[in-house]
Amino acid sequence: MTSSIFSQLILPISLFIIMFGMGLSLQLNDFARVVKFPKAVAIGLVGQMVLLPAVGFVIAAWFLDMPALAVGLVLLAACPGGTTSNLIAYHARGDLALSVTLTAITSVLTIISIPIVVGLALAAFKDTVVPIELPIARMMLTLFLITLLPIALGMLLRNRTAALAQKLEPKISAFGAIFLGLLIIIILSEQGDSLPGQILSAGPTALLLNVVMMIVGSLMAIWFNLNDRQRASITVEVGIQNSTLAILIASTVLNNGTIALPAAMYSLAMYLTGGSFILWRRLQARREVG
Repeated sequence: MTSSIFSQLILPISLFIIMFGMGLSLQLNDFARVVKFPKAVAIGLVGQMVLLPAVGFVIAAWFLDMPALAVGLVLLAACPGGTTSNLIAYHARGDLALSVTLTAITSVLTIISIPIVVGLALAAFKDTVVPIELPIARMMLTLFLITLLPIALGMLLRNRTAALAQKLEPKISAFGAIFLGLLIIIILSEQGDSLPGQILSAGPTALLLNVVMMIVGSLMAIWFNLNDRQRASITVEVGIQNSTLAILIASTVLNNGTIALPAAMYSLAMYLTGGSFILWRRLQARREVG
């Protein structure tokens, strides 16, 4: 996939559209909310920007023998939240404003943090057989063009014509879900005979990262006495990452389809855990009403 039209053209354009759709849901106030509830935002940022990559490194070091898969898991852990985390937070009756705020801020910060974290991962899990180079300038430019620029354009359109933005957003969200499914199929199909073994390695570790970080996020929120809705949003934002972005970086910047595999497995896991969390929250709410 690394040399195909799909990875070099269709994937970046599609992710641009998806991130543009996320921008349609954002306003400048989403960035300013850090002043409104600084403690909740600070907890979420520490969980996402510090603890998540650290846990990714630990799980990769303990459970993944293949360097490319280890780098892929850490890359995934370095990615920000996305529209999926906002959607899950909403249906789990979390604090949507907090969820959107964390997604917006981390999407900006990771333009710098992802190259740093991935660089450390490549140094820690060095592949002597097939060495992987990190083009830092290209990665930062790609992250800007695929995240910050479309988000800014989406916000601008919403500011100019809110009605059009509200009409486009659900359509782009649906496109994102369909495209992610197609992306997973393509990644899996290109692994060939090595796919079963790689799935057995990447699948459980991706699920483990997802579950562990949702637990960590929840415990952090409880420890710092956040309210119920904020706890739900922190749990989701710390535990659910933008796997499509990880796949794009692995495929187009690092030119290694194997690195994208943990993110593909994670894409399946996060719907399972996210759906379970939504169901648990709904049942919890019914018990409280009853």
